[in-house]
Amino acid sequence: MLPWLIRRVLMLVPVFLAVSVVIFSILHFLPGDPIDNLLKVGSPASARAKMEARYGLDRPLPVQYGIWLGKVLQGDLGTAIVARRPVAELIAQAMPHSLRLGGLALLFSSVVGVTLGIIAALWRDRWPDRAIMGGVLVGSTMPNFWLGLILMLVFSVWMGWFPVSGARGWNSLVLPVLTIGLGGTALVTRITRVAMIEAVRQDFVTLLHAKGLPPWRIELLHVLRHALIPVVTILALRIGWILGGAITVEVVFARPGLGTLLIKSLGQHDYPVVQACLLMLAMAVMLGTLLGDVVQAIMDPRVRAAMG
Repeated sequence: MLPWLIRRVLMLVPVFLAVSVVIFSILHFLPGDPIDNLLKVGSPASARAKMEARYGLDRPLPVQYGIWLGKVLQGDLGTAIVARRPVAELIAQAMPHSLRLGGLALLFSSVVGVTLGIIAALWRDRWPDRAIMGGVLVGSTMPNFWLGLILMLVFSVWMGWFPVSGARGWNSLVLPVLTIGLGGTALVTRITRVAMIEAVRQDFVTLLHAKGLPPWRIELLHVLRHALIPVVTILALRIGWILGGAITVEVVFARPGLGTLLIKSLGQHDYPVVQACLLMLAMAVMLGTLLGDVVQAIMDPRVRAAMG
């Protein structure tokens, strides 16, 4: 398995380079630059030229990209142009909030989604299945920011159970976690239900019934273990998407985090900070993909056999 893992990691290198080019290019092609936020109104052109030379913005874009990528590969994310602080320091302050929010949302969507998927599969085509899948349909089509505003209106403004915004105490995490987790719950529920139904049709299930094993043991121990393979893969893939989805939720609930830092820096055209934030989100998606492949190989002997 080790040679396959090494090849799989090496495959991420060109993906990382391509993503870095896209991030750098799109950001620098947007109108405006961070110098606009540093100069006073009416400043002469010489002041702008001096400022651009100080931050290396007067060089050709390929040269700027090469310098930036070289520093990133050395672990240097640069210095924020507007905030005038190391980018790594800004991300280190924001990342724990996003990881806490994303981790709890992933845990919520995993536990609730798998549980609802099992119930829907066990009571297939009956009222529990229809009720769960109806709720899943609503949850999967509801935008995060809209759901967050509704939860905020009901549970914060009307009932006063949770704070409207901020990150003080555990109760400030409840509504943001629900906002992100409910969308993931819908996806996990659908996949678990389909995987359970498909697993029940396999020959080994018929053999287990013929051996006289209790139906509950077959469903919960053997069928569920087989059905969890695609579920675990999807959950690993959602690691990066949950961090990305936290961007809008952090803004809606005015929480500190990577998303709030990204949106603020984007408005200021602070290139080093935005590039670093987007690169972190892209790396989370890539590492989630790698983790999903590794977990699938560990759980499924057929995948391990294909490697060899």
